[in-house]
This record gives sequence, C-alpha cells and structure tokens, in this order.
Amino acid sequence: MEKIIIAGFGGQGVLSLGQFIAYAAMYENKAVTWLPSYGPEMRGGTANCSVVVDDVAVASPVIAVPDCLIAMNKPSLDKFVNSVRPGGLILVNSSLISDKVERTDVKVLYIDANKIAHSIGNDKAANIIVLGAYIKHSGLFDKEVMVKTIQKVFAAKPKVIPSNIAALEAGWALE
Repeated sequence: MEKIIIAGFGGQGVLSLGQFIAYAAMYENKAVTWLPSYGPEMRGGTANCSVVVDDVAVASPVIAVPDCLIAMNKPSLDKFVNSVRPGGLILVNSSLISDKVERTDVKVLYIDANKIAHSIGNDKAANIIVLGAYIKHSGLFDKEVMVKTIQKVFAAKPKVIPSNIAALEAGWALE
C-alpha cells in the first residue's frame, strides 16, 4: 500500500498530480482512492489531496500517516512534514520553499520544479516535473505507465502531450 499526500496552492496542479497517480493505478488494475480537499478560494487558496494505492480494496481514503508528502509550497510543507512515516519520502518544490526539512528519518528530495518547467517551455508543468521524480524514487509505477497515462488523460488535447512527457522525463532524470 502507498499513501500519498500532495499539497500546495490552488492552481499549482496539486489535484491533477493526484489524479495522474490515481489514473495510472486504475490503468494498472490496482485499487485506488483519490480524496481532494481545497478552500473556497480555489486558485491561490490551499489545496491538497490524498491518494491511496493498493493491490486490494482500499478501506478508507483518509490518511493519518502518509508514506510520501509532495509539498508544492511552504504552508503545505509546514502542515504535513511531521505526519510522514519514518522512512518515508518527502518531495519539496524548492522553487517556492527555501526551508530545509529538519527530519533525518525520511528521504527528502528538493526539486526546483518551477525553474525546470520554465526551462523546458511549459510553465504549467511543475506538477508533472515532481510527478516524474516521485514515480522514479517511489517505484510505484514504471515510467512508461505514466507516459501512457499522460497520453490518455490529454487525448482530447494532443498538442500538450509532448511537453508534458518532456516534463515527466525531466523529473525522472533528477537524482
């Protein structure tokens, strides 16, 4: 079972990032829940989602102790950093978060997601950059599963597929 909390400001693609993981899980015939949570402001307000992926039916979408936290802004890191299980994974969008995680019992990846997205010509793809890094370091899916997921999700907008795959690849390439 993999329990993930993805959090940031509305408009950063936080909920979409969670949906990509959920869709990939469904395409792989895994059990999955996706539970969004956002303030009334939406764009610019806080947003987060919980994703649980398992081989058997998921009993509850509520996560008290996540295996992974993807923090796209500082308030989200502050709110959830101490809830991640020891040995878990924290991905930090270092484009917007200069703080370092003080915990030594988790693996932390600092990803300059906004800068990388800008450098590949897709400013809206910071979430996909982080997604690429997440799937590489979590081992939850093969990269090809996520490439196919991007192709399916964006089938109605084929022009955006190449830049989103490029973003996924850029995130995957990070160490």
